[in-house]
Amino acid sequence: MPRTKLTEAEIAARLRLSATRLARRMRQESATGLSPSQHSALAVIHHHGPLTLGELAEQERVAPPTISKVVAKLEADGLVERQVDPSDRRVSLVQVTKAGAQLHDESKRRRTTWLTARIRELPPQDQTRLADALDVLDRLHGEAAP
Repeated sequence: MPRTKLTEAEIAARLRLSATRLARRMRQESATGLSPSQHSALAVIHHHGPLTLGELAEQERVAPPTISKVVAKLEADGLVERQVDPSDRRVSLVQVTKAGAQLHDESKRRRTTWLTARIRELPPQDQTRLADALDVLDRLHGEAAP
């Protein structure tokens, strides 16, 4: 049965809803016990750290007081630690602890395992369509394909 052509607004609405639902389910599968903000900050610090709080706030696109609260919680949980910037002792850098790195890696493994299982359930032609859409999705959020 041929599909009717969707408008850009209809595509955007469906994509937004699908992305939101998938992101929510992926957070549930991560089983970290962290809030979405904490989980995101931990991932950024893990990949780009050590960072100043200002750099982290900029990466996360939140206000510095917001990121301070997030980092304080992560620090209290032993997932990140602050250390003095050797080039400017007035500045502290935030880096992931061993426990934080382990939690991040385990979360990533759980989410990948869950998503892999869902993809395996798709018919081969849907797996191909999904793979073909990945470059387009990467361009939508401004990143090049890995």
